Amino acid sequence: MFASRTNWPMAVNELTRRVCERREQGLPLFDLTESNPTRCAFEYPSEAILAPFLSPENLRYEPSPRGAWSAREAIVRYYAEHGASVDPEHILLTASTSEAYAFLFRLLADPGDRLLVPRPSYPLFGFLADLNDVRLDTYRLIYHEGWQIDLESVQAALRPTTRALILVNPNNPTGSFVKRREWERLRVFCAEHHLAVISDEVFLDYTYVEDPERIGTLLRQEDGDVLRFALGGISKLLGLPQMKLAWIGVTGPTELAREALARLEVIGDTYLSVNTLVQQALPRWMTLREAIGRQIRERVRANRAYLRESVARTDGCRCLEAEGGWYAILQLLDARDEEAFALQLVEQEGVLVHPGYFFDFEEEGYLVLSLLPPPEVFQEGVRRILRRIGEER
Repeated sequence: MFASRTNWPMAVNELTRRVCERREQGLPLFDLTESNPTRCAFEYPSEAILAPFLSPENLRYEPSPRGAWSAREAIVRYYAEHGASVDPEHILLTASTSEAYAFLFRLLADPGDRLLVPRPSYPLFGFLADLNDVRLDTYRLIYHEGWQIDLESVQAALRPTTRALILVNPNNPTGSFVKRREWERLRVFCAEHHLAVISDEVFLDYTYVEDPERIGTLLRQEDGDVLRFALGGISKLLGLPQMKLAWIGVTGPTELAREALARLEVIGDTYLSVNTLVQQALPRWMTLREAIGRQIRERVRANRAYLRESVARTDGCRCLEAEGGWYAILQLLDARDEEAFALQLVEQEGVLVHPGYFFDFEEEGYLVLSLLPPPEVFQEGVRRILRRIGEER
């Protein structure tokens, strides 16, 4: 009756079950997994966001496979601020970055072909691969006073049917950016093996400190020997996940980029999934980017500073270094069972965190915390976590 590609385990895991029980009992829960900015008490300029929906232009349907020109021009201006000169013809709108991945998987890989993805990283990759009939191989991110790509593991993961390398820049949840020296070796590797590169840059604007060794957007790189796709979207950039707008930027060897864009246009024309209202609204929304993004950056940095200061006074764990993004990683130094500890936090402290396996950490003993919650929620949650760690040592 059902396709094997959707044969996923459907049972509710123990952590989710206990969270649901706690909420049903009306008990408080300090949710340090919250990744939806619209639930984190940020101030949104609601009139300015909603005003474009009243435009009479929204009543006229003029479908464009690559998306409305005005929206693509607004995205081009955004990349110009990042030092990248991009042609609007090289931008294609999608309803989400998940859809952008699906378009690119369909573009680049036949059923059974393989893609290289970082580990640890975004847990949705597995579902996207299943739905698009491709296979994933992982390369390692390793930690030594900061995260870096294990370039040898990239080489070791290569197979004859590997079609593309995925970078998450900065990575989710490690918050690590791709460095110039890493990119130079990866670029040569991909050129030699005819691999495309997909660069997920949705957290690009959320940095803690500047570093000239970062590559920034791959659309800014001048080398022309590798076909490259950069993904962005307003879910993170504007803190508006409900508005459903993302994009793919395409660059690389002229003929390859032209062919990729032509094929992507057919895929886009097949679905036409991006709604007219958000396309028309995007130019005005992008003028709100600083006002919204500044709030998120300040919250993330303040919560991270509180976490680091608190952990520095606590034995039994450490806060791993990061360069950007919305997450922090706590390492439990006694390498305890992270899932069991996460369950204890829910039941005994009323705190919800992600155990590291959710992001495919290779080893036990990691907790992943969102830095988005309001300070009073985040700080109380951190106090309870560190108290529990201290009591069990």
